[in-house]
Amino acid sequence: MFGVIRSAAFARAASRNFSTSSRRASDLAKLTLIGHLGRDPEVKYTKNNAEFVTYVVATSNYPPPPPDANGERPPARTSWHRILSFAENSNKYLLSLKKGSRVYVEANYELREPEPDADPSTPQGQRQIFLRHESIRVLSSPKSTSED
Repeated sequence: MFGVIRSAAFARAASRNFSTSSRRASDLAKLTLIGHLGRDPEVKYTKNNAEFVTYVVATSNYPPPPPDANGERPPARTSWHRILSFAENSNKYLLSLKKGSRVYVEANYELREPEPDADPSTPQGQRQIFLRHESIRVLSSPKSTSED
C-alpha cells in the first residue's frame, strides 16, 4: 500500500517539475563558454557611477570547417565575447584573473533590438547581445613568462 502512495506522490512531483505551463520564474537565457581570457579583467563605471567589471573570453569553433576543393582546411575562427559583472564579490575575484587563463563561464544574456531612429553605424542602431556574468571557473592558468 505504501508503495502505491509513494509512486503516486513521485509521479505527481515529477509532473510538476517538468511542467510545460508558463512560469516566469523558470524562464532562462544562459550561455556557457569555454575559452581563454583575451585580456585582464577591467573595472569600468556606468553613467550613474556604478562600478562593474568587464572581461573578454575568446572561443574557437572546433572542429574547424571542412577542407576546401584543394584539400586544405581553413583555420578555426575565433569569436570574442564581452561579459559584464555587477556582483561586488565576483568582481574582486575577477580582477585577480590574468590574460590567457582558460576559463569555464556561465552568463545570462539579453538581446536588445536596435532603436528605430538610431543610425545603423552606431551601437544603438544595431542588435546587441549583453552577457551578464553568473559564474566563472578557472580551468588552467596562463604559462608564466618569467625573466630571470
